Amino acid sequence: MTKVTRRKFIKGFLATTGVLATGLLSYMHGFGRTKTSIADTGNPTGSTRNNRNARREPGYLALERSGELARREEILWKKMERCDLCPRLCHVNRMAGEIGYCGVADTFRVASWGPDFGNERPIHGTRGSGSIFLSNCPLLCIFCQNWEINHRGDGRPTSPQQLADMLLEMQNRRRTHNVSFITPTHLVPHLVTALRIAIAGGLNVPLCYNTSGYESLEVVKLLDGIVDIYQPDFKFQDSTIAARFTQGAPDYQKHTAAAIKEMYRQVGPLNSVDGLATHGVVVRHLVLPENQGGADKLARWIVEELGTDAHVNIMGQFWPAFRSSEFPPLDRRTTRAEYQQAVRWAREAGIRNFH
Repeated sequence: MTKVTRRKFIKGFLATTGVLATGLLSYMHGFGRTKTSIADTGNPTGSTRNNRNARREPGYLALERSGELARREEILWKKMERCDLCPRLCHVNRMAGEIGYCGVADTFRVASWGPDFGNERPIHGTRGSGSIFLSNCPLLCIFCQNWEINHRGDGRPTSPQQLADMLLEMQNRRRTHNVSFITPTHLVPHLVTALRIAIAGGLNVPLCYNTSGYESLEVVKLLDGIVDIYQPDFKFQDSTIAARFTQGAPDYQKHTAAAIKEMYRQVGPLNSVDGLATHGVVVRHLVLPENQGGADKLARWIVEELGTDAHVNIMGQFWPAFRSSEFPPLDRRTTRAEYQQAVRWAREAGIRNFH
């Protein structure tokens, strides 16, 4: 297979959009920006990170102005040459078309996009979160409730320009309160490239990162200032159970714990202005039958590592999707009693903010 350099790949990848990476800055200055008011979008602006009670502009805008976003984009694309974007550490050359554990090489697909009201209330508000469901996934849980997208890879081939257009469509026409990447871990370079194009078009609403939690700490550090709102799952506390239900990821708890702590360091607990989230972390936990996810241990971990102000969404909607029937006790729904017990554990541990 012919080796493709990182710079040549990015230039070729963006050629279909009419934007060359080496000329992106001049493209941005000449782009016809769409002006959108705070009243139209609910966008928080005019604050520093440390003032959590005031509106602020999304962090990615300052990174773009300083040139730092372009620098990180280059670093992320470089990682594709021997891919270590997630803890699977495939080390395949996705830039040359080799396929990683996630099932993706150098291109990507989008399964669906639009206003989403399935998030926490401060995130979806009254006009929804502008969610983009990306195809494929590096974790591949055997009970995946979106297995057609994450395992089979259903979706439409999409370019960075098309992805940028989706972001701007949701801000300017759908008037969503934010934009959100769903299952973004394996596509971070592509998403940052699309984000830069969208910034050129006037994107200025908070950016959400909705993830399984199975993240590389190094990559999460590169997202500092890019992501405003993190929504990580924390699925398992036991490595043996994690390995069984994720097709061989016994290190899930270790990597997810480190990633969430770094996310929290970056943006802190969920902060809202006028009922809408501006930045912060919401930790999500899907309660599994017979407490296979370790909800009691997770509650204690959150209080010890993040504090009682951490925001948590304990979810009770598990049902035996995909291959769950092959893995008892996941061959049945979570009971109401199991869900209520998980909530009690969280309250007893001292957690105060529930969604």
